[in-house]
Amino acid sequence: MKKIIHLVVLLLVSVATYATDLTESFITGTPKITAMSQLAFGPQGILFVGDSKSSNLFAIATNDLDKPAGEVKVNIQNLEGKIAAMLGAKKEDILVHDIVVNPISKNIYLAVSRGRTKGDSFWKLPNDLEDATILLRIKNGKDFEEVSLKNVKYSQISIPNPVAKEKKNWRGKLRPDVITDLAYANETVYVAGLSNEEFASTFRKIPFPFKGKVTSSTLEIYHGAHGKYETKSPIRAFVPYKLNGKNHILAAYLCTPLVTIPEDKLKDGKHIRGKTVAELGMGNMPLDMVVYNKDGKDYILMANTTRNAMKIAIDDIANTKANITTRTKVRYGAEGVKYVSFPLRPQQLAKFDDKSILLVTRLPNGSLSMVKRTTKWL
Repeated sequence: MKKIIHLVVLLLVSVATYATDLTESFITGTPKITAMSQLAFGPQGILFVGDSKSSNLFAIATNDLDKPAGEVKVNIQNLEGKIAAMLGAKKEDILVHDIVVNPISKNIYLAVSRGRTKGDSFWKLPNDLEDATILLRIKNGKDFEEVSLKNVKYSQISIPNPVAKEKKNWRGKLRPDVITDLAYANETVYVAGLSNEEFASTFRKIPFPFKGKVTSSTLEIYHGAHGKYETKSPIRAFVPYKLNGKNHILAAYLCTPLVTIPEDKLKDGKHIRGKTVAELGMGNMPLDMVVYNKDGKDYILMANTTRNAMKIAIDDIANTKANITTRTKVRYGAEGVKYVSFPLRPQQLAKFDDKSILLVTRLPNGSLSMVKRTTKWL
């Protein structure tokens, strides 16, 4: 009898935890993912995979729902070497395209390619994603395994009007920038990237579960380092955040404007001008950003190509009067909202939990490390 009561309690807890099963409309099969451009986690262990090559967004039920028994420590050295040994490849052929942490299990998911020579962009970064078709998982902070995508529950939706496959600029192909970053919040998947519009920089909102609806808005920002308004450069990293009681997108662009965009202005077919609140330095690409809390205040930590990691107080963004609409006075200088430069040069970031961040960093000896770092030191 006790066992029956215990089972009933567990079932009731399960129902209470997930009042709505977000995978109810999913199908079972093998999703046709051609390139894992960006990863993001939603609720109920659902992994979102943005595929620039096919211009599709996938939602995959990982069934990875068990909470860790205790603290998960992560200190992985020679990350590429460990992945190469597992896949039977050469270390120099391994490229880690994106990382994300399952907020329930604390397992780490990695989009990986085997064949780096086809994966180097103009910036020598994971941008040309022809080969990013391998999904790995690190369990308990140390145990590597490949995640099979055969016969899984999934859903997908097409990203409309992507930039054409053959289109190029002086840096190379533009197709990998159909999806430059992903995030889930407010029952919505947010997608930054390029479209085939004249004003190519585009931001999309996709309600989840997918019902065939995609809201697309084209974007324009003033770039102080270049001294002009721009519409062709996509957002490179962003986070959804509520500023002064209103939902916003906090976004960073190449070379490196920091911009705020009110979400309620992002309506289908509309052209939106963002507010440039900072210029963080020319000749740099933002790679990743996460929000963390320290001593009751929220901060952005942003990884970059040619700058140290930047710590930016979100209160400063919310309260700033800066609205940059003229060329910056110093060519490689910063203006507007201030930042703190950290002696870190991570290539990728992911929120691990409320007290720690996952960092992937290229060390001076050339190897790649993945470590969990507590926010009290940030």
